[in-house]
Amino acid sequence: MKYEVKGGSLPVLICQLEAGEQVVCESGAMSWMDDGIEMQTEGGGIGKVFGRMLSGEALFQNRYVAKQAGEIAFASKFPGSIVAYEVTPDKPVILQKTAYLASCGNVELSVYLQKKIGSGFFGGEGFIMQKVSGSGLVFAEIDGAAVDYVLQPGQRKIIDTGYLAVMDGTCSLDTQTVKGVKNALLGGEGLFNTVLTGPGRITLQTMPISKTALTLYGYMPHPSK
Repeated sequence: MKYEVKGGSLPVLICQLEAGEQVVCESGAMSWMDDGIEMQTEGGGIGKVFGRMLSGEALFQNRYVAKQAGEIAFASKFPGSIVAYEVTPDKPVILQKTAYLASCGNVELSVYLQKKIGSGFFGGEGFIMQKVSGSGLVFAEIDGAAVDYVLQPGQRKIIDTGYLAVMDGTCSLDTQTVKGVKNALLGGEGLFNTVLTGPGRITLQTMPISKTALTLYGYMPHPSK
């Protein structure tokens, strides 16, 4: 399968399928396609449907199979980036909730629970994330621009709440308290930071939708009390 991402900060993933090739996406993600590509809606069992509900995805997935060569496109729901990640049996990929856009190959989407409860409640990435395993490609939606780092074994990166988009399954996630009462209360960064430890690739996003929503909320008119 050949693919390209167009549209700049309003991206769309365009896949060129040969006869017999297929691509999977969450329900409602397809934007346009050529004639000759057929859709098959599937749930994959109650467990998988429930897992997708917990991770913030649509309850069902659509599988698009090319009966003849053609094009299919998936547009991002929010200004940002669409990034491809290779998934191998020894290297699963962990995504933030709602980041999954589409995939091809023999990959499986499941729930990823933070091993440490504190990381889930205070790290800002959520107690529940998404795990993509198997062998193939997964395409993820990134809020804003995507910035990649490759962490060496034991190397750490400290990030503010919400800026983690994707990490290799070999990385670990934890939280640390902002040091100093004045820093915590007056620094504007909150009480906790997320700590990522290598080895593995991480992708950070420059415009988390949660922070964007709070910013826009401040400009909205509010009814008088």
